[in-house]
Amino acid sequence: MNIIVCIKQTFDTEARIVLENDAVKEDGVQFILNPYDEYAVEEAITLKEATGGMVTVVTVGPARVEEAIRTALAMGADEAIHVADEAAFGDEVTVSEVLAAVIKGRPYDLIIAGNQAVDDGSGQVAVRVAELLGIPHISTVTKLEINGGEVIAERDAEGDTEIVSAPLPALVTAQQGLNEPRYPSLIGIRKASKKPLTKMTVAELGLDAQAIASRVSVVALFLPAAKGAGRVLEGDTAARAQTLFHELRQTSKVL
Repeated sequence: MNIIVCIKQTFDTEARIVLENDAVKEDGVQFILNPYDEYAVEEAITLKEATGGMVTVVTVGPARVEEAIRTALAMGADEAIHVADEAAFGDEVTVSEVLAAVIKGRPYDLIIAGNQAVDDGSGQVAVRVAELLGIPHISTVTKLEINGGEVIAERDAEGDTEIVSAPLPALVTAQQGLNEPRYPSLIGIRKASKKPLTKMTVAELGLDAQAIASRVSVVALFLPAAKGAGRVLEGDTAARAQTLFHELRQTSKVL
């Protein structure tokens, strides 16, 4: 089985966010493989170990993204494709167009991606890729099984569980609980440096940089307001209720 895993490099979830000129300052920040994508990589490797085949990781991003790629390769992926062209660094539309173009030129049975990235949380890229490729997709998967020519998945549904099937090839997105990602072994880390890593550009993919340019732009970026001290309301129950209503409606404007 040929499996493709779409990954992204994100900020460490413990990193302190600093803004400068309406952008996140990257100096001194630790970058990691997106945690949801770790579930995707682990599931792909587990399936490969059970059925044979090959796992290819695909990503878009600057040179520093290679660290996340090496993590996936050290976990057990076989090869990687990295689109490091600045023309590919756009919004969800741009990235999905680029990833779909990479995948179109390769044989695959299954595509796995993280349910979302912890930095923007949009959850759009993977399902956009499936639509561009014209294949079915199942999101937020917590259990995955391959049965002949179809994929059978379980996913959370507001406290319940849905069981969904789709014919291969298909795309699924990994949710927390799908598995427990392995730590790269020392041998895996050594082997990772020798595994194939292909660099590609937008032009090599046959894409027009203008046609895939971002549809959205960031107007402003700011941190949440600092939390103030709590306030104890005084008076009887009726008076406290009236004060609370006034604060929520006039001051906080949440009503």
